[in-house]
Amino acid sequence: MALLIACSSRAEQFAAEVQALDPELDIRIAPDLGRPEDIDTALVWQPPPGLLRRLPNLKLIVSVGAGVDALLGDPTLPYVPLVRFVDADLTARMVEYVVLNVLYHHRRMAEFRELQTRGVWKYLPEPAAHDVRVGVMGLGVLGEAAVQALKPFGYQMRGWSRTPKALDGVVCHHGTIEREAFLAETDILVVLLPLTPDTRGILNRPLLRGLSRRGRSALLPGPVLINAGRGGLQVDADVSAALNAGELYAASLDVFEREPLPADSPLWSHPRVVVTPHNAAESAPAAIARYALRQMRAQRQGQRLENLVHRARGY
Repeated sequence: MALLIACSSRAEQFAAEVQALDPELDIRIAPDLGRPEDIDTALVWQPPPGLLRRLPNLKLIVSVGAGVDALLGDPTLPYVPLVRFVDADLTARMVEYVVLNVLYHHRRMAEFRELQTRGVWKYLPEPAAHDVRVGVMGLGVLGEAAVQALKPFGYQMRGWSRTPKALDGVVCHHGTIEREAFLAETDILVVLLPLTPDTRGILNRPLLRGLSRRGRSALLPGPVLINAGRGGLQVDADVSAALNAGELYAASLDVFEREPLPADSPLWSHPRVVVTPHNAAESAPAAIARYALRQMRAQRQGQRLENLVHRARGY
């Protein structure tokens, strides 16, 4: 049996890493399928719609990323087990991104950078960490790891998830009914939600207006948004409008409605917006290769698969 790799940008890298780990494995790189009936496993990232339907003996799909919304959006996707990539390497990189950007905005670095460009020496008041409330939307593997990494700094931690969660030292909310209370208690919002029909466009103007509006004299000048989840979660125009209206103080955005971010987007030039090219948790090809081989062997041996996607939930 064979492994198909269908990833437009790094397929050759993945193939080389997989081959180094298993020199005897038959590897195909799309669009060169060879005999489609030979392929039982596919390692993919946003494959062309309909591609996987052409594999009559496909038994397993392994997503290169933690998000699988693009795959689930393909109505021709074969109904075989689908696993998403969750790995210590990916988790560590996401935690680094979240901690970096929470500290960046807590310490008002965007404003200091702007002052530096103008040669202005000026003190800006910064709140103590224990006065800042950080809320994490999405308490899965990545969200929980981010919470645990932020707790030692002394932040007041909040969390929101679709279903009830309990984390030590974290005020947890869940469901639509409790979302308003969660937002009202959040100064820095970190979003690590999966993209599902329920979460698409959730980061809109009404939600952003619901973030904390408490007194600002000794705190941040306004709420902060950090989105390292999925681009479809946010409405880019609403984020820009909220920034311009002062409803948001700053933002760090790794994902966008359209990627690459269009050159004419006002988010590029906003002085308090950090734009990164969807690389918050860009895992090493070697880590993905190891993970894919482990899932492939588990499937072939009838063992439990890791991070199996529940298609109805979308993650």
